[in-house]
Amino acid sequence: MFSVPSHFRLALIPLSVLLAYGSTAHAQQAQEEADKTKQKQTAPAKPAATPAAPTGAVQKVQISGAKGYDERRQDTASKIVVTQEDIVRYGDTNIGDVLKRLPGVTIGGVQGRGGAIRMRGLGAGYTQIMLNGEPSPPGFSLDSLAPDNIERIEVIRAATAELSTQSIAGAINIVLKKAIVTAQRELKFGFSEENGKPGVNASLQLSDKVGKMSYSVSGNVNHGEFGRPDSSTEVFTDNKGQVTLSRKSNTESEGKFQSIGISPRINWVLDNGDMLTSQSFVNANRFTNRNQQTTDTLIGEKPLFLDEYSNNRSDSTSIRTNLTYVRKLADSAKLDVRFGANYNQREGDNNSNAKGVSQTLVRTYSSENTDNGFTYGGKYTAPFVEDHALAAGWDGGYSKRSDSNTRRDVITGTGPITAFNADEEYSANVNRLALFVQDEWNYTKNLSIYAGVRWEGIDTSSKGNTYAEIKNRSSVLSPILQTLYKIPGSKNDQVRLGITRTYKAPDTSRLVPRRFLSTNNSATSPDNMGNPNLKPELAWGLDAGFEHYLTDGGILSVNFFLRRIEDFTRTSIVNDGRWVAMPTNDGLATTRGVEFDAKFPLRSLMEDAPAIDFRANLAFNSSTVNSVPGPNNRLDSQTPVSANFGVDYKLDDVPLTLGGNLSFQNAGPVRISVNQSSYGIPKRVLDVYALWKFDNKSNVRVALGNALHQDNFSSSTYTDASGSLVRTNTSKTNMALRVNFEHKF
Repeated sequence: MFSVPSHFRLALIPLSVLLAYGSTAHAQQAQEEADKTKQKQTAPAKPAATPAAPTGAVQKVQISGAKGYDERRQDTASKIVVTQEDIVRYGDTNIGDVLKRLPGVTIGGVQGRGGAIRMRGLGAGYTQIMLNGEPSPPGFSLDSLAPDNIERIEVIRAATAELSTQSIAGAINIVLKKAIVTAQRELKFGFSEENGKPGVNASLQLSDKVGKMSYSVSGNVNHGEFGRPDSSTEVFTDNKGQVTLSRKSNTESEGKFQSIGISPRINWVLDNGDMLTSQSFVNANRFTNRNQQTTDTLIGEKPLFLDEYSNNRSDSTSIRTNLTYVRKLADSAKLDVRFGANYNQREGDNNSNAKGVSQTLVRTYSSENTDNGFTYGGKYTAPFVEDHALAAGWDGGYSKRSDSNTRRDVITGTGPITAFNADEEYSANVNRLALFVQDEWNYTKNLSIYAGVRWEGIDTSSKGNTYAEIKNRSSVLSPILQTLYKIPGSKNDQVRLGITRTYKAPDTSRLVPRRFLSTNNSATSPDNMGNPNLKPELAWGLDAGFEHYLTDGGILSVNFFLRRIEDFTRTSIVNDGRWVAMPTNDGLATTRGVEFDAKFPLRSLMEDAPAIDFRANLAFNSSTVNSVPGPNNRLDSQTPVSANFGVDYKLDDVPLTLGGNLSFQNAGPVRISVNQSSYGIPKRVLDVYALWKFDNKSNVRVALGNALHQDNFSSSTYTDASGSLVRTNTSKTNMALRVNFEHKF
């Protein structure tokens, strides 16, 4: 559908003709209500106008922090903004549980255990995760952030020049809490239970203003335990249809995790009106677990190792600080300059004991890695021309990763396995620089146009004691055009259109040709290693949407997207004496989809209805990989269908609010390559909560997470001329009970 120019040629992008819209009777009624509301707002103050229902309802979606401004509705760039109230509604202790309820966002992996964050159903890496508008640093984990420390979450559907264009599927920007004008103090304490394992968490937030300085400090601690039983099978069927191998394994995993974090922020307003802001956070985490796996062979040859016992420990520390200076210039121009530094350190060890028919392997493995770096950037805003918001800026960073690993094997008995001892060290440096210019033009009262271009270059170098130095350089020129058209004759309806150029650079870890060995190597349990020859994936994208806003704060919207991805990356499996999985660039992929989103109070349909708010979203995604034969030749790990349905009911007679959310993610079969395929079952997750307010300062929140506790099932298949090997995995999930007490003082 797109003709693709060279990386350094800015194509001319035509402005598409916007669709005409015929107003329905319902839209006309909404128009009349909006006109009445406007008349009330402009008329002299009267006592009867104070309790106007439409005005109170609209205030529910004033999510930008600036009174009267709705980012989702008024910004030309398409985005969804999730408020702090929505973030803490279910008492979640990690960001993944919050994100899974958002329109078009899904979480990979087993329910309740976290996983890769995805937009548009695309796998990990296609979605850009940002922190305060900057790409999250290497080694940083969202699990280290407590939901209480977040001010809002922005779901950005189409890329903008100011933010990174490494966002083929889109971007999720997590904005930490800012200092406020009035003093606030809030204490939260919570208890949780999952499968008989307890957990506790607590957070404290302090905010105040002293003269021209305001500050906010938040801290949190978290402790939890878990028990997770899993099972798997491995069955080989030869080319004659005869089952020649059948094995079953059971795994018991128990563990603990602890975390502590603090996030201070300080704002200084200088005498000339300039502002200096410092924001930092420090997090420390520890994770320990114990695994026991036993394997029974029902048919065929026994594996090299029948039983395996392991103990794992991982300690990590993250420190990040940012300094921002905002300088006001003449003629309402403004200069924003920022600098940040980050430090991420992780160390861990694994001790395992594997028992086979004739041999026993005792392996100790220890690792230590650090990710250090800094970021810098700035933006010059020049509103010199009427109805234009022109901005230009730069964005860059440097990071250095150092990794050391030690492995020692002790083997007893006789057999095919030999000891493999290794001392590995490697380092990787990443330099990133981007330049951008953008303009938002209010062409008419009904039409606004956003146009921008961003150039981004990345230099990566890596070297180690087991391989020679590897260097990679890539750059992408990304033109972007977005439009917002408010349909004449209707104050409630608008359409959007966007054309973007985005890309996905390979992770540093996927460029390093280090090999990670599996214990029982097979086509469905291979070794893993990186590929130094990986190239970036480049994509042209088209986004279009229609939005209808209700006068009481509700919204109905539909959004379409299309992405054409060149040099897309898939994981291929080869046999060089052992089975090994490696990422490779493999041709062209096309993905497309449609998203429906609805949010409205029941009173918008029934005047005397209870105070019930509805939220629902539904997304359909599909893709085609040209180099893979069908059927089901879609992108690996893509979610074909996802949906959420949520209800909040605020009782009139008692200070109680009840709510719940049911989420659904489909999976199904995927043809990964000529030889590889996978399958996953649909996932259903139900979360419910109850909030009791004692007064304006104290409340208690009770929530049940993953109330359906559905088992998770997946399989992978490798087929060649000799037959087919199928590996299945079944994971038990558990319901989690959370009780939180919240008090402001």
